[in-house]
Amino acid sequence: MASPSSGAVHLSHRANWLRAAVLGANDGIVSTASLVLGVAASGASSTAILTAGVAGLVAGALSMASGEYVSVSSQRDSERADLRLEERQLTDAPEEELLELAGLYERRGLAPDLAVQVAQALSRRGALAAHARDELGLEESRRAQPLQAAWASALSFSAGGVLPLAAVGASPSSSRVVIVVLVRSSPL
Repeated sequence: MASPSSGAVHLSHRANWLRAAVLGANDGIVSTASLVLGVAASGASSTAILTAGVAGLVAGALSMASGEYVSVSSQRDSERADLRLEERQLTDAPEEELLELAGLYERRGLAPDLAVQVAQALSRRGALAAHARDELGLEESRRAQPLQAAWASALSFSAGGVLPLAAVGASPSSSRVVIVVLVRSSPL
């Protein structure tokens, strides 16, 4: 996100899908390399090695996607539960919630009168949004997105898994194991 005054681009809003992508790529390399190493070490044919590798890549990508989806969905469910609770509190005790918000701003360094003015102004624009952001730490751009994380994980697992498959497919049978170990050992 670019700040109007600085022009700086902040990348932390990408943290959720980026984490899934990095873990997916690493798992794709490690899992696929381990699978093809085991099959290659058995003396299997190139076709058998590649077939096992492709099957492992597809299964791993689907597994990573579903695991990431379930994990991030549970995070999203927790966020929604917190928002429902906050919404009830805003309905049941709006004045106490306004003072709570003002107290947050005071603890961040605002003078008490200014903290109340800021809390009132932000509450008029959307009390739930203000509490979600400032009390719960839930900014919309950083909220959990299960489908995005699942796709990032599946695609990056596949991209990582292609590396050892390409190494196996392109190397002579006499050096397959060594080449796959080298591909597996190289950093992302």
